[in-house]
Amino acid sequence: MRYGLIGERLGHSFSKIIHEKLCPYTYDLLPLRPDEVEGFLTRREFSAINVTIPYKETVLPYLTEIDPAAKAIGAVNTVVNRGGKLYGYNTDFAGLSHLLDAHGFDLRGKKALILGSGGTSKTALAVARHKGAAAALVVSRHPGAGQITYEQALREHADAEAVINTTPVGMYSDLGSQPIDLARFKRLQFVVDVIYNPLRTRLLLQAEALSIPCCNGLEMLVAQAKYAAEHFLDKPLPEEAIASVHRALCRERRNLVLIGMPSCGKTTTGRMLAEQMGREFVDVDERIAALAGMSIPEIFARQGEAAFRRLEKQALEEACGRTGLVISPGGGIVKDEDNVRLMRHNGVIFFLDRALERLAMQDPSRPLSSSREAVEALYVQRLPLYRRYSDMTIDNNGAQEDTVRLVKERFDELACT
Repeated sequence: MRYGLIGERLGHSFSKIIHEKLCPYTYDLLPLRPDEVEGFLTRREFSAINVTIPYKETVLPYLTEIDPAAKAIGAVNTVVNRGGKLYGYNTDFAGLSHLLDAHGFDLRGKKALILGSGGTSKTALAVARHKGAAAALVVSRHPGAGQITYEQALREHADAEAVINTTPVGMYSDLGSQPIDLARFKRLQFVVDVIYNPLRTRLLLQAEALSIPCCNGLEMLVAQAKYAAEHFLDKPLPEEAIASVHRALCRERRNLVLIGMPSCGKTTTGRMLAEQMGREFVDVDERIAALAGMSIPEIFARQGEAAFRRLEKQALEEACGRTGLVISPGGGIVKDEDNVRLMRHNGVIFFLDRALERLAMQDPSRPLSSSREAVEALYVQRLPLYRRYSDMTIDNNGAQEDTVRLVKERFDELACT
């Protein structure tokens, strides 16, 4: 292996994608068991590697020289082999610094809570101190010296102005969890979650709901990869490469989700978008029928709406845990806020707004839309929800080609927000 990444579990790593977008080399992912790390580092059959959880500290004894910044942090994420001697660096520091600067998140004079006590926590603590935080407190479930518990954070530090999450809580496939309740902190000015899978964790969704500026860790990952590649190649790369690769990743990884009334055009629009964008199209109702082994009218007739909604959530969770899809859920998906949360984890949500008089006023195949009166009642009930939970409303009363073009344009604008 010439260039690559070592860690224990690398199944969801974006590093190969990022490095190969940044540089014209092959970047390999090499998962190692703890008992394989020593042999790998001793053989030194690589030019340069990145190191991720849980080996950022494990590699230290095998290094010939450690960069002073990495030594101060006590963790290395980049190792370069120069003539058989291993040199260690920590580009996470520069990556997190870039992330904060790119979003205008200023730590000077602020009290910051750093959630977690692993290797990335050490980096965040060093960055917070470097950037002049008045106080930087490490919050841990099992606090060591100089650290505090989550209970202490809530009880004694509710005046915190910044939160940086370095724990894996909320990462796929633990989408329903978050490490702390942000509503308890009334002075928060920004929240950073270094997780990037999903793109919006539950913590970030709460920050958005509370109108607190926030961001995920994807841009940090791209930035640290750029700085690591400079060590790999021993030459500078353009700074604008970070923003360029980050935008490309956001467009590739975001799901495009279409919501709206039955017969508003979600399926037709979704299939056209998927074909033009080279994406997979997921019709949630089709997935529900496949899970149940029967049609949706049969599910309603035999098992009732409650059973249908359970299957709907299962199908939606499967789809929303993936990335880069075009997803069309049923018209009633917005009745459950948890469904909205699932769609927002990785998705940009578009409401396809078709005028009531243009909707199908009777459709026996749709149990809740079997009469004109039923359709009108659903429209009145759901219209405010569609508007509240979408990122963008698209008028779908004109030509289908215009709708598709407009959704694509707006998706490119919104994918990185």
